[in-house]
Amino acid sequence: MTDAFDERKQALENEYFHRKEKETLEKLRAQLAADAEAATRPNCPKCNGKLVEVNFEEHKIERCSECGGFWLDKGELEQLTKKDEGGFFGRLFG
Repeated sequence: MTDAFDERKQALENEYFHRKEKETLEKLRAQLAADAEAATRPNCPKCNGKLVEVNFEEHKIERCSECGGFWLDKGELEQLTKKDEGGFFGRLFG
């Protein structure tokens, strides 16, 4: 009778540790994915902080997470300043 209880106890213990190992592996995989994404982001030219892509006026521009500066790619300033398409500066000054 005690053998059955011991076997059941051992099975429950093994199940518990298997579940804990699985949770730990999932957390580590999520952390690795987040680290890989952070490593591919470009750095801020001013303060070397990480640039985060944000939407502004239907354009994707980069904002520094440290200094708060905005950085535009080639042609984005022209797209934002076009008056005939109703860009931000066009609405401001138009």
